[in-house]
This record gives sequence, C-alpha cells and structure tokens, in this order.
Amino acid sequence: MATTRCLVTGGSGFLGINLVRMLLERRVLVRSLDIASFDYPERGRVDAILGDIRDPGAVDSSMRGVDCVVHCAAALPLASAEEIASTDVGGTKLLLDAALRLGVGRFIFISSTAVYGIPQPHPIRENDALHGVGPYGQAKIEAEKLCAQARARGLCVPVLRPKSFVGPERLGAFELLYDWAFEGHGFPVLGSGENAYQLLDVEDLCEMIWRCMTLDRGLVDEAFNVGALEFGSMRDNFQSVLDRAGHGKRVVALPARPAVALLRVLEALRLSPLYRWIYETADHESVVSIERMQSRLGFTPRHSNRDALRRNYDWYVAHRAEFRGRSGVTHRVPWKHGVLSVAKWLF
Repeated sequence: MATTRCLVTGGSGFLGINLVRMLLERRVLVRSLDIASFDYPERGRVDAILGDIRDPGAVDSSMRGVDCVVHCAAALPLASAEEIASTDVGGTKLLLDAALRLGVGRFIFISSTAVYGIPQPHPIRENDALHGVGPYGQAKIEAEKLCAQARARGLCVPVLRPKSFVGPERLGAFELLYDWAFEGHGFPVLGSGENAYQLLDVEDLCEMIWRCMTLDRGLVDEAFNVGALEFGSMRDNFQSVLDRAGHGKRVVALPARPAVALLRVLEALRLSPLYRWIYETADHESVVSIERMQSRLGFTPRHSNRDALRRNYDWYVAHRAEFRGRSGVTHRVPWKHGVLSVAKWLF
C-alpha cells in the first residue's frame, strides 16, 4: 500500500509525536487530530487539527483526503470511567464510521495488552481470552469489537496490542522510577521482583505500525501482540535505571499482598497515581507471544527492556527541568506523586 497522507489521532501525545516524526522522515504527509496543541518543532510540517475524536465535525474534516488512519488517541486509566468510555469507545466508533463512509484504505487501531487482564499461563497469544482490568481495559475490548465489525464491512483494520512502551517523551507512571533514581533513591518492587516482565520501545512500536501501513492487506488485517524480544525480570528492569543513575542504589523487595492492599486504599483516596492494572500485575509474569508478528510481518523488535528504559531515562534527565511543577493524566507529563513523594525517602 502506498500511503501518501496519514491521519494520526493523538498526534500530540507520546506515541503520536514519535510516530509523526518517523512518518515525516519517510516522506508521508501527516495530519494530526488531538485535543492538545501540537507544540513541537515539527509544527510547520504537520497539518495539525485541534479537535476531539468525540466531535463528528472534527472527525469528518480530519479524515477527508487521507489514505490511512493510525488511531493512537485514548483517555488513559487515570481519567474517569465516563471519559474513558466516551473517548475510547465512542470516539473510536465515530472514527471507524467516518473511515468507512469516506473510503479510507486502512485503519490501524492501537489497543493494549490490558485487554488480557491478569491471565495465566504465559506467554499470552492473540487468541487467548480477553478479560480487561478496570474501565480502560474494558473500553479497549469494546473498541476492538468495533474494529472487528468495521473489518467485516470491508475496512482493513490491523489491531496492535503493545506492551507498556517507553522512549523519548514518555513520562506518566515511569517518571516515578526516573525521579527516584535521579535523586539517589532505591526503588521498590512488589514481591521478589523475579517475575518476567516484558516492555517495548516506542521506536519498535512505530516500526510495527509502519509495516501495518505498507504491507499487503492480507498480511496485516488482524490483531498482533507487540513486545520486546529481549526482556528480563521486573527487578532487572528497575535496576537497569538505578544503575544508569549511578548512585549505587538497589531495588528493594516489598511483600506483594500487603503492598497491593495499601495501594488499593491509596488509589481510592486519590493519594497515589498508580492504578489497579499497574500494581496488580507488577508481581505477576507479564509476557506476550510475538510469534504472529514475526512470522506474518517479518519484524522482530530491536530494543531490549534495558535499552528502552535507559534510553527513556536519558531523555528524562535531559528534559527534567522542563516539567517541574507540571502534572496531568497523560504520558507526556508527570503524574501527581501524592503520598509516594514522601514514601521515596524510605528508600
């Protein structure tokens, strides 16, 4: 498929800006639709539309004349259940309907491995049962159902289920780890920390999106897990960042059951930015099979967990001063630390 113009929803977000930059390098004409301003140096090279994917007018105008849509926009788990449903399900439906009506060639939906819940055994395969945790996981499942319906109506809809991905511009929950490491603290891990935990570098995710944009329709028109080929344990992941910070600090194991119980209370009281899917999966094995991606699309991610985390940490250190006093509910800004800003002094 020769893509000449691509619409990226959520183009101002963490994944969005990394994808936009890659597409520009590959001479694709890029349009962005986002409720946040596109305030990057590439602004003059992007047709940036300020609008909401829940607004039919904004969706129709942004969709006209594009060959491909990459749907990255989403309300993240810290948002209210109502906002998650209206954005992640309602907004996706509007986009899919417009793509069908306007004859868009391909619609790539960025889902999440949150659709699998906390299953056993691992690795998780694309045909395993879906059990979303919380409003976000459930909304992604509902959105995938809409994608399947659009596929049945003739639209090519690759669905990507990436592991948690990191890289330049990523903050959110990972900023807690980077902040503690930078300031010379250790970092806690729930349980022993020896559980295998797969992550993903955003550069590898963007490359996978490119393949879904350009390879033959018959190869890409289904769901794909996307995760690092090389990954270690949760302890290894955290320790790689502490080692990069260079203060000689170590990962500290916490008993999982009481720690999870405390985090549930803190979340209910809005005293912690960590939500259920983060802390209730942190001491479990979390690995997806990437065999379908490798065999059908010929792609194997290049970056290991350690590479991805250290690359993201280096970006954080270089830009840390820009985010002082800022917080929000997206991956582009730190999340409010709440009581965890005090807890770090225990480590």
